[in-house]
Amino acid sequence: MGTDRGRDVLVDALPAAVRHGLTFCRAIYHTGPLGEVVPVEGGLDAGLPDITVHPDLATLAPLPWEPGVAWCLGRTTDPSTGRPCPESPREVLHGVTERLAGLGLTAVVGPELEYFLCEPDPAAPSGWRPYAAAPGNVYVAGRRGDPDGHLLRTLRLLAGLGIGATMGNHEFSGGQFEINLTHSEAVDAADRAFRFKAAVKELARAEGRLATFMAKPFNSEGGSGFHLHVSCLDGDGHNVLADPGAPDGLSATARHAVGGVLRHAQALAALLNPTVNSYKRFGPDTLAPWLIDWGLDNRSAMVRIPPERAGSTRLEVRLGDAGANPYLAVAGLVAALALGVEEAVEPPAPLEGYGYDATKAPVLPGSLGAALDALEADTALCEALGKGFTSAFLAFKRAELERFSRHVTDWEFREYGYHL
Repeated sequence: MGTDRGRDVLVDALPAAVRHGLTFCRAIYHTGPLGEVVPVEGGLDAGLPDITVHPDLATLAPLPWEPGVAWCLGRTTDPSTGRPCPESPREVLHGVTERLAGLGLTAVVGPELEYFLCEPDPAAPSGWRPYAAAPGNVYVAGRRGDPDGHLLRTLRLLAGLGIGATMGNHEFSGGQFEINLTHSEAVDAADRAFRFKAAVKELARAEGRLATFMAKPFNSEGGSGFHLHVSCLDGDGHNVLADPGAPDGLSATARHAVGGVLRHAQALAALLNPTVNSYKRFGPDTLAPWLIDWGLDNRSAMVRIPPERAGSTRLEVRLGDAGANPYLAVAGLVAALALGVEEAVEPPAPLEGYGYDATKAPVLPGSLGAALDALEADTALCEALGKGFTSAFLAFKRAELERFSRHVTDWEFREYGYHL
């Protein structure tokens, strides 16, 4: 799901944890939001075996808001084989970056994430309402759209965490914010995005609030995106997407990268839009992608090429929503990019004008079920991500769909209860 799981380890016990690793039940990867364990192969059917997590001390970072506490990510292995655990999203991303390295390339990724800050409201159906919900405060600074100073306070604490948070802004909806992170190599970028989400949620909890990265938490407001800026470097550190002598300043590698992302977009939706709720963010005139297209500095396209060139040449993939697991979102994107470069996939002509005309480009999946079917059918992408991972992911997400199909929603009672 992309949620953080862990253990508190006393400092005196840390050396032993580094040497021997920490054990967790493997089914933690198969555990849903409400604690239900989904019957994924290798979990319940195998008697709930262990995985081993070795702390990665290169990721050790003190928590500015918890004196005396540091935070550390880990590498996950199957103790019976010594190999990476196939369900581990971080290990999936490591594998994909190794495939790209085989082409002599390194992906550099810059994450942008939006979220809603919410306050308790016993009268609301969800128990929460958007913080400072006055309309029209997009891109305002100061207390006008943020009366309690949430954004600056959060930015200062994140600066102490060292995850590359550089700036933030109030977004279109009341209580909605975006914080930008610097760009770096793909695994590090996903590490930082993962920590960013966990940190923002933890800081909100300390204030008695809820920070949610859910794709569309409120019917009356827009959705929250997870945009990924990606470029590729060769062994000498040169940006291979740039070619000043080519049309639009884009190299053949850049075109093929775009072609790969477009070719695998139907399947990528399952990873970058991974919930039932995700597909309520899509649609015409939403500023979220709806069609599989690309454009030059066009925010209505799924893949936007920002105007900077030379070393700053990059793709901005706008497909993802903020509920995506950063490791899986980046892994899917890098895998599609690598496949496009390997197969020299040429994209169609770039979008001209406003990009919500379904006669101009294919439509993205309209539901989680359709996206999961597309992922399963995309054998090349499944192979790049690892068949052990994709089979576990598909089983986990289809169990989620099954639970949703049996649940009676507030909408159904409001629509039918009085009249039928």
